[in-house]
Order: sequence, then C-alpha cells, then structure tokens
Amino acid sequence: MNPDLEIARAAKLRPIQEIAAKLGIPDEAVEPYGRHKAKIGLDFIESLESRPDGALVLVTGINPTPAGEGKTTTTVGLGDALNRIGKRAAICLREPSLGPSFGMKGGAAGGGYAQVVPMDQINLHFTGDFHAITSANNLLAAMIDNSIYWGNPLGIDARRISWRRCLDMNDRALRGIVGSLGGVANGFPREDGFDITVASEVMAVFCLSRGLPELQARLGKMIIGQTRDGKNITAADLKADGAMSVLLKDAVAPNLVQTLEGSPALVHGGPFANI
Repeated sequence: MNPDLEIARAAKLRPIQEIAAKLGIPDEAVEPYGRHKAKIGLDFIESLESRPDGALVLVTGINPTPAGEGKTTTTVGLGDALNRIGKRAAICLREPSLGPSFGMKGGAAGGGYAQVVPMDQINLHFTGDFHAITSANNLLAAMIDNSIYWGNPLGIDARRISWRRCLDMNDRALRGIVGSLGGVANGFPREDGFDITVASEVMAVFCLSRGLPELQARLGKMIIGQTRDGKNITAADLKADGAMSVLLKDAVAPNLVQTLEGSPALVHGGPFANI
C-alpha cells in the first residue's frame, strides 16, 4: 500500500464541526458532507466582509523534489506549524483533478504527515464540485447544438464554434472528434472535442467568482462562437447562464476539511495553469 495512504487511513479525524469552530464558524453555517467534510454557507462568508483582512502567505513556484515535497506539502506543513505556535491559521488549496490522480502525477492532497484528509475522498469525487462544473460546461455545449438543430435563430456558424465539451479524465482519444453522426435526428455533423474539466472556462470563472450572482454574470459573458459575419455569440445569448448557475449553486460554496494535525483546510476549485 502507498505509505501516504497508510498514514491517511491511520489518522484519527476530528468531527468537521470541531474544525469549523477553530475558525469561528457556527454550526448553522456548516453543511456536512459526511462526518469529515463540509461546505460553508455563503451567507456566513458574506457576513464577514466588514472584518479586517488577515495575513496571506502565498506558496507558489515550487518544483517537487524526488521525495515529493512541493507546494501542497509545504502549504500544509506551514499551516500546521503556525497553528502549533498559537496562530489561528487555515490553509487553502485547489481541489484535485481525476485526470492527474489516475495518471503519472497521482493525487494532490499532500504527502507523508503533511496531508489534508480524508485524502482518498478529496482525491476522488470529494463534494461533487467538479461533476457540477462538467455538467454545466456540457449543458452549454448541448444547448449550442440544440439551437442549431432547431432553426439556428442566433445564426451560429458551425465552423466558428469555439466551445468544447469537457470530462475530468485524461483521454486523448476525445481531444478531437466529429459529433452529431448517425442521421437527421442527431443534428448537423461538425468537428468538436473535449478538454479536461479543470482546463475549461467554466472552471476559470467559477474560481474567480465570489458568489452565485457574480458567477452567473461571468458565465453569461463567455463567448461560445461566432456568426458568419464574425459577431460573437455568448452563453447569455443562448439563455444558458441561468441553467448553468443552477447546476453550480451548491458547488460555489467552499469546502472545509482538515490536515492530519487538525488544522482547518479550505479546498475549493481547481483551475489548471493553462487557463
């Protein structure tokens, strides 16, 4: 068995309400996903806007050593150390992607005794945020083809569609495809393709948004393609922004977990660097 997994499974995790209390988060603002994961209500987060900002320490630009010490292990270790000397610290990490988790890179929850836990759940489906982002992305893709099928009222040029489908998995066979094959009922055949979910524009605007109204506004401004005369067409033109926001209404709330030493850890969003 992987030593990191052995360490994680041997850990005695604290109830997530106890972890939330360390940050002054009341029980009514904690939405548990089992005993050791939770989402934090956006209403509570908005209530903190009048408070002064805390100190921010950014850990970045580290290439992992052969032993695996990189940005995540450094961040977890630093957060634990600050809490050990009496500071009230929380660490913030991005969520792992299933693609790298099942590839050469492996998981993204730290390693050794500098881990966020429950490690296996965080590395897999976690609270379902990435599935919601995948669904929102592909809903828009379906609405594009549906609009073309039903008379193309927006004048979408099928040769100029820039929006791609996505899947949170490494699958090079889907990078370039031809869709809508199989006859008249399946639409108009065209070139298409899949990106990995964490490289999608939905993921990018999701991570930039501070709440659901801002997220919907950003989603609506995303350009999906052009008309024959080069005019941009947006998700709002397709009236897709509201439906996409509904799919993301739970995902937009941040996730709370803990380190092996019981430090609070916010693990939310997961943009790849190439976006």
